[in-house]
Amino acid sequence: MHTLRKYLLGLFLLALVVIASYLIYLKTHPKQLPPNLVMGVGTILGDEINLNTKYPGRIQKIFVHDGSKVEKGQVVAILKSPELQAQKREIQMLIQAKKAEQKATEVQREIAQASLPENVRKALYAKEAKGFAKAQLQKKIDTFQQVVIQDKKDLLRLQNLFQQHLIPKHKLEEAQLKLTKDKNILKALQEQKKEVVSALKAAQSTLDQARSDLKKITMLDYTIDALRKSIDSLEAKKMQIEAMIDELTLRSPVDGYVTQKIANPGEVLGAGMSVVHLIDPKTLYLEIFVDTIHTGKIKVGDKAEIFLDAYPNRPIEAYVARIAKKAEFTPKEVAVRSDRIQKVYAIHLMPNRPNPLLKLGIPAIGIVSLDGKGLVKTLDEVPPL
Repeated sequence: MHTLRKYLLGLFLLALVVIASYLIYLKTHPKQLPPNLVMGVGTILGDEINLNTKYPGRIQKIFVHDGSKVEKGQVVAILKSPELQAQKREIQMLIQAKKAEQKATEVQREIAQASLPENVRKALYAKEAKGFAKAQLQKKIDTFQQVVIQDKKDLLRLQNLFQQHLIPKHKLEEAQLKLTKDKNILKALQEQKKEVVSALKAAQSTLDQARSDLKKITMLDYTIDALRKSIDSLEAKKMQIEAMIDELTLRSPVDGYVTQKIANPGEVLGAGMSVVHLIDPKTLYLEIFVDTIHTGKIKVGDKAEIFLDAYPNRPIEAYVARIAKKAEFTPKEVAVRSDRIQKVYAIHLMPNRPNPLLKLGIPAIGIVSLDGKGLVKTLDEVPPL
């Protein structure tokens, strides 16, 4: 029994020696990163989208919360603006009023187009008729003026003959009666001419008025055209307000997810204020920092892989998408293999395809292959930073 105890104690001491030796070996012979690999620790970053308001309004509904998946064009939130709705109704009423006015003016034009040209034609015909009547009267007047002159000559001649007792008295009386009769006819014709001249002036005035009225058609055309332009302007303003109202419905510009909900229903937001923050998974990348020794060896397009702390055995295929042009002092949160390294370059590793495991802001490890070979399958194959 005593011998068995000594034997077990010896085995225990031997095991301690073996374990201690192994730990000393691991300490004195740590894992070495292959020379063709460059490793760095960083943070998952991406192009965060600030979905904000374009116009002031009160939030009526929000359809997402933190972490919600969204599709491009999906309604995220709806704002309400009574002021814009009132402006739209006012413009709609103005458009209706202008259209009614335009319709009434078009009816007036149709009536004018049907009657006014006929009025001008009638007035012109009346003027021409009065002018013709005046000309005919003037011919008669000219004729009777010559007749009266001749009557006077005949009367004078007969008076001389009567004084010489060469003709009977009734011949002289007949000549006097004829002169009186022709004078009366001439006077009547002259009075009739005055009436015709007065009627001709009236006909000319009627014609002038008819022609003036005819211009109303042109004026109505101008009025109709002005109303059309006014309606077009109001329609444009209506479309502008409708576009503003449409902007009150906020839609996701990308396929992604919500990183943060900023506002809540019932809140009044001004123009440009945030409602939610979105992220497009296709824009996510890992930013690591590499010392100047390796920067010159890394090229854009080099193969790489990303490891998350929660999934050390699930490498995410990636490639070098960007190398910073200028070095910067080592950020406090970045781990490097030597304290002597003071300046580093930022390297962006972009996944070959979007991966649902990548989340904005989480830490990750990136490994770059300088020759495209030797990428590891697990973090156990590389030394810790």
